[in-house]
Amino acid sequence: MATVAVEVVYRGIFQKTLARNIVRSIVFAARKEGKIGTAFGRYGDSPERNGIPAKQFAIVADDAEELEENLARYEASEVDVTINVDDTMCKGIESWAWYGLQPINELTKPGGTLIVTSRQEADDLVQDMHQKDSPYDLSIIRSTVSFSGLWVYKDDHTDVRILGNLCRVCPQLVSLDSMLEAIREQFDNETKVASARRAYDLANVRPVEPGEGNPETPFKFELPGWKEMEEGLVIKAIDEGTGFRGGEEGYQPVRNSVFKKFSTRSMRPIVNFETCIKCTLCWLQCPDTCFDVTPDGLYDANMESCCGCGVCEAVCPVPDCVTMINEQHFDDNSSQYEAWQADADGYKQWMTNLIDVQKQESRTHGFHHVGGYAEEIAESAQPGGDN
Repeated sequence: MATVAVEVVYRGIFQKTLARNIVRSIVFAARKEGKIGTAFGRYGDSPERNGIPAKQFAIVADDAEELEENLARYEASEVDVTINVDDTMCKGIESWAWYGLQPINELTKPGGTLIVTSRQEADDLVQDMHQKDSPYDLSIIRSTVSFSGLWVYKDDHTDVRILGNLCRVCPQLVSLDSMLEAIREQFDNETKVASARRAYDLANVRPVEPGEGNPETPFKFELPGWKEMEEGLVIKAIDEGTGFRGGEEGYQPVRNSVFKKFSTRSMRPIVNFETCIKCTLCWLQCPDTCFDVTPDGLYDANMESCCGCGVCEAVCPVPDCVTMINEQHFDDNSSQYEAWQADADGYKQWMTNLIDVQKQESRTHGFHHVGGYAEEIAESAQPGGDN
């Protein structure tokens, strides 16, 4: 067996337990077959921040020497399997500030597999993912949406169902029997064992051919080489803001040209400009200064700077003026204000349709009353529920 590498891409803090359980179980299962492995993390920020894409790796080899050879690198240069535990990250991730936007399938080797937890169809996910020059497989695990709109470790057995699927799509890693034994020892829960076995039986793949997917070039930038480095520690100030879109009226802050925050969000705000009372609260309270002040005193959220925290929706005093919408419904970061200016009626219809769809979805920014989590679990356990 050649060395097998698996990466788990997750949203920082919220999904850390989920990612850790997956990579630990891979190593424990491998040891039952006389193989040697290790698991480790790579974070997108220090300290690891809420929602920021981060990674855990599991590497399995036949012997210690082979494993050490692979661990000599900072991280795996390619992996047999990429596991993405939040489908909105299919659009790309900015896990490390010096990478720019990294495609979710960047490290997935030719013929490898991308596993995604999602309710979307495979064709829809493929349109979000950046094109590759080599083929790979996509396998989807259906799961429920939990706290803060993220796919987190909870009672729907997401962790073990991913592990069962993994054994099916990457049989050279470990056998299903070894994985089930490792799950049984770790969790002492036969229901989880059954969930892993069922995920193995239900696993299927959708081949992704070269050239399929998003044709855009991911955002990136060049770091200065050692000859361009300045003496000492230099932190340059950001320039003062100017008028809206370079004009003389309104206000648009100057932002960091290399740190984009859009990969951190699972939801984004949409604004009803017709009901806005210009109270300034969204502009004042936004922790990332992502609102631009328009010449007519309205507020346009800059979608490259928005991290999707939901503060603007929470502080807005006007019902449905600012509404958080599932990120899966958007294809770009274009200006909502400009779309409204160009076609107010069309924008209103677009906005109304999105709000209606969002009301039918379970992705939210947390529970708004005590007992909300327990109610969700009870509902999903009913016949016809999500589990």
